[in-house]
Amino acid sequence: MFGANVVGKWVIVIGAVGTLCHGAPVSPGQGGADVSKQAISADEGPALKDLTIRIVQDNYRSADRLEAAWGFAAHLIGPQENILFDTGSDGALLLGNMGELDIDPNRIETVVLSHNHADHTGGLVSLLKQNASMTICGLESFPTRFQRAVRGYGARFVAVSRPQPICPNVCSAGQMGTRIREQALIVRTERGPVVLTGCAHPGVVRMIEKVRALHEEEILLVLGGFHLGWAQAAEIQQIIRSLKNLGVRYVAPTHCSGDKARALFRQHFGAHYLEVGVGKTISLADLK
Repeated sequence: MFGANVVGKWVIVIGAVGTLCHGAPVSPGQGGADVSKQAISADEGPALKDLTIRIVQDNYRSADRLEAAWGFAAHLIGPQENILFDTGSDGALLLGNMGELDIDPNRIETVVLSHNHADHTGGLVSLLKQNASMTICGLESFPTRFQRAVRGYGARFVAVSRPQPICPNVCSAGQMGTRIREQALIVRTERGPVVLTGCAHPGVVRMIEKVRALHEEEILLVLGGFHLGWAQAAEIQQIIRSLKNLGVRYVAPTHCSGDKARALFRQHFGAHYLEVGVGKTISLADLK
């Protein structure tokens, strides 16, 4: 069911609004529908001092021992919850790479699905068969049968619509886009917010503008798919200028970003461009 395209110094996260990781089930229009900029930027204690992101699936390769294939998944270490962002395209590949990276699927507490495409949700069933006690944070627009199937495995499905917390120092930027709807994941660190995108179908600039509208701090890193394989050089260069103007300090385009875009980002961001592929580990210490 999940393998088909059925439709298809910040972060904001706040206990004051309530968390999605351990509270009562949140349905569309509840628990985050009234999340405001003021609420999201509320002081909720210290930001993360440490954050490590490990790329579990990607079509680019950073470690020979891991299997590369079209799709994306990333594991976050540092937040209060053990989080997997997206599940790649294939369950056996996902679990195999997790094993190589010493990531125990039974310890994953929260899975955030950026959007409903098979290269981001394809590994979910295999993960649920290993661990049905997780919370799956998808979008309100995910088909009812998708949400029902998740619950059928015994997991909890949270339907995200507006910006809302996932757990302390981690939140969703909320559902964005029209034809293909997507959410970005934002992680609050003491060095600034880190933003993860699945494919950035709504447009990576629009997504970062949404993040900046929620708070006023420069963004430390944007990592993930930028969906620019189709774009001409002039358009990519305009996107690069826009991201710089929005205060993005580091970029790590991968997955659907395209070789041309990666080369141009490398050229224009220089030392602030990060080469990403399956097996890559990025920590705050890497971001000088």
